[in-house]
Amino acid sequence: MASSSALSRLSNLHNHLRPLDSNNQIEGLVKFSPEVYQALSSGRAVVALESTIISHGMPYPQNLDTAKQVEEIVRKNGAVPATIAILDGVPCVGVFYFSVSFGGCARDLALSACLCSFQVAGRRNGATTVSATMFFASMVGIPVFVTGGIGGVHRHGEETMDVSSDLTELGKTPVAVISAGVKSILDIPKTLEYLETQGVCVVGYKTDEFPAFFTDTSGCKVKTSYNLSFSTSFAASMYKECLFQCLVIAGSCSMI
Repeated sequence: MASSSALSRLSNLHNHLRPLDSNNQIEGLVKFSPEVYQALSSGRAVVALESTIISHGMPYPQNLDTAKQVEEIVRKNGAVPATIAILDGVPCVGVFYFSVSFGGCARDLALSACLCSFQVAGRRNGATTVSATMFFASMVGIPVFVTGGIGGVHRHGEETMDVSSDLTELGKTPVAVISAGVKSILDIPKTLEYLETQGVCVVGYKTDEFPAFFTDTSGCKVKTSYNLSFSTSFAASMYKECLFQCLVIAGSCSMI
């Protein structure tokens, strides 16, 4: 399975890359850090990470410190982190290789998937939200994305139609998203109904209740849950589930 996975990833990589330039940097439609490129080429586990949490989620320098701590946690668990952002109009997978201080001070535009082409065409910077990160992760063959919380249906969304594009992206992009649910200020029951309509499998990890980002409980039950002791078994089950459908794996921050 590892060899076939590596071949599939190589095919995706070649669709987006041109030869190395004189500075030994990978140039093309997408830039990869050497660490991410080598991992994808060899079939190693790679985990996508968003960049909006850096540019908009926390003040400087706490945002950069937190982002780098998250990357180290991924490495300590045997995978390669791939924080995604757009720099000068080029999507970068492994952004800190190209800019060690991305999002540190400047407030780059937070990009949903629909705005990415605009930033690329204008050669501007942009931080990826959940939907944009999923879009690029799927494009280059990264099947797993870890984030804090996904967007959802806002309260009175049936009147305002204020629904996050994260949900529609989840309905069409084959990436497993591991999160702590959605924020409690959102309409969680309607969010779960919307995900079901989009054909998204929502799985609770060590819980039968959908979390509300900062809290373990929301009062909303999930239809399926995993309580596996070994992370390898969990990863294998997740991969199997994700082969033909989108997947949201939800658990509290203390459980994941």
